[in-house]
Amino acid sequence: MHISKVSLVNYRNFANASFQFNKGINTIIGENGSGKTNVFRAIRLLLEDASLQYAYKLTDGDFNRSLDKGKWKGHWIIISVEFDELNDEEAIQSLFIHGVGIAAEDYVKKATYNLFFRPKADIRQKLSELAEGDTAGLQAILDSITIQDNYETFFTGKSTADFNDPDVYKELVGDFENVIFPSTIDTSKFGSKIPHQLSVSKEISFTFIQALRDVVSDFHNNRTNPLLTLLKNKSGEIKEEDYQPISDLVEQLNENIEDLPDVQNIRSDIKSTIQDAVGLTYSPSSLSIKSSVPNEAEKLLQSLKLFIGEPGEEYEGGIHELSLGGANLIFLTLKLLEFKYRKSKDTFANFLIIEEPEAHIHNHIQKTLFDKLDYGDTQIIYSTHSTQISEVSNVENINILAKKLNFAEVYQPSTGLTPESINQIQRYLDAVRTNLLFAKGIILVEGDAEEILIPIMAKKVFGVSLDELGISLINIRSTGFENVAQLFHDNRIKRKCAILTDLDDAICDTTINEGDSDRLKKYKRKVEASKQKGLGRKAKLDAFEAGNDWIKAFYADYTFEVDFITEGNEDEVIAIIDQVYTDQPTRVQAKTDIEDGDVAIYGKRVLTMAKQEGKGWFAIMLGKHISFKTEIPNYIVDAILFAKETYANNIVADIIEYRMNKHFDDDNTLDFSSCRETLTKYRAEEATLNDLAFDLDLIISDDQLLTFIDKLK
Repeated sequence: MHISKVSLVNYRNFANASFQFNKGINTIIGENGSGKTNVFRAIRLLLEDASLQYAYKLTDGDFNRSLDKGKWKGHWIIISVEFDELNDEEAIQSLFIHGVGIAAEDYVKKATYNLFFRPKADIRQKLSELAEGDTAGLQAILDSITIQDNYETFFTGKSTADFNDPDVYKELVGDFENVIFPSTIDTSKFGSKIPHQLSVSKEISFTFIQALRDVVSDFHNNRTNPLLTLLKNKSGEIKEEDYQPISDLVEQLNENIEDLPDVQNIRSDIKSTIQDAVGLTYSPSSLSIKSSVPNEAEKLLQSLKLFIGEPGEEYEGGIHELSLGGANLIFLTLKLLEFKYRKSKDTFANFLIIEEPEAHIHNHIQKTLFDKLDYGDTQIIYSTHSTQISEVSNVENINILAKKLNFAEVYQPSTGLTPESINQIQRYLDAVRTNLLFAKGIILVEGDAEEILIPIMAKKVFGVSLDELGISLINIRSTGFENVAQLFHDNRIKRKCAILTDLDDAICDTTINEGDSDRLKKYKRKVEASKQKGLGRKAKLDAFEAGNDWIKAFYADYTFEVDFITEGNEDEVIAIIDQVYTDQPTRVQAKTDIEDGDVAIYGKRVLTMAKQEGKGWFAIMLGKHISFKTEIPNYIVDAILFAKETYANNIVADIIEYRMNKHFDDDNTLDFSSCRETLTKYRAEEATLNDLAFDLDLIISDDQLLTFIDKLK
């Protein structure tokens, strides 16, 4: 028995989300604030005994933010957990068939357990009696609703409905737009009530390990101290006859402490001082100083503390003396031991939920922990924003959270892919960092030059980094983009993926002429072959991206290095000629070639320079001379704009202000006062990009900025 699906409707930052899980280890990844804690809280409301009380204490704040300002009224929160591979034990089957004994036809292998937070029966009855289209009547009922008086928590089992289907929601809850509400609920579809005395949590082992925030404080808190929890569990297993000798020793120890001369002297002094102060009439009738070392097994065990030595050290200190990572690792270890104790009991299924275990833990430990923590009879679900943990996660067992305005979406990256495609992706994720799974947008490049220079150009030219934009740039180190790009699709990850590659058009006339030298013929054939490969690559990518709005390829007409000069960046390349060549005549000729307006001349020269130094090192040399005056090739700007779906006014304003400041530093006679006023209005959404472009065009000639603004419109 394992969790196969969790559906969340209108719950916290999930308007409509579906998580898919498999047996074994599963991972939920996402940035901060994307909802990882919320999905675990939802699961806990259904499966954790300690959280059951909170299922009856939901408030309007638990509704999705898109239903704020009273719009939540009348709507339902639905949390549904689907289990697969149920066994035929009567106790677990009774939760879903609600009968005594098990008839063959009633035996279920897959079933759901649901929490509905819904209006009470009287409100649902009033809604069902409304005439279709009676919006005024609907509003009158909704206005009267309060959480305290009109909402209830209701548990059902054995439902067959897909609660993520909007039509199913309308059938169960109602159509608010057209004012159509059901008078009855089809229990065969939406599940029948689970009797109060039945609970899935009583039949399973469920352990939740919360995110490691301040474990030193947790160790000092009797309620959260994991060592104390373990000791309490064990204290009940100690036989009275085994413990009696220890109890006797403790009692003798207490007596010995009390009989110490200093203790007795202090007792006498306290008694006489009180009598001197208030007299015998008002003095206590008796006074003792007693040792309070407990002799009960449970209390004595609770007084025990952990003392630990850091790796490579002989000193053994308390938890508070450990590094944050060391303390977190010990805390996590004790919680895992607590789980092992629990799962040793007779349960139908074991679930271990771990929230962000990576805090303050070294990268290698993170990966090792994830790799080794595999109990064959337990379903484990991690949440994380660690690239180290996601790197060793099976792509088939990953759920990705993406933040949107007022809600979060959930993606399963392997949906619809063939086993061969999944293996290809898995091999890639095993070998390369998986920051593409966390990004808001992706740019795939084929080589080192683009990987090195594009982030530098974005920062120097526009004043914002790709990280600030939420864009991950991934070097594929080949032209096999499809293996990774197939992740981005309506059925998988709904994020924009830009592919940057070279069209490799011929930089010279490739016609073989009579009289051409063998060397020239070889060169022309090589250029022509590259051109044909480029055309073939484009045809292949055109077919690949067809019908998929999440993927788009962008092409350098020639190659990155050639297009860099074509865009007008001769000075940056000339600045490194002396580093590339030592021979003075060659330096002079190289400068002449780069300044030549013929692509056949400057193209051949820059490719020769890049080949001689190695494209990666050539890019590093070039990167030192990138400035705000550098012209980013248009196809790269287009890819950056595509990769990030939306650009907030503040981001665009920051870019414009950055370039205005750079121009002012370059020429302090420029007056940008009117532009700055328009920029302030634009940030407040009181002016448009057209207004800004008009003002800027009057003051500066910044074709790159104006083109960027024009592309954003």
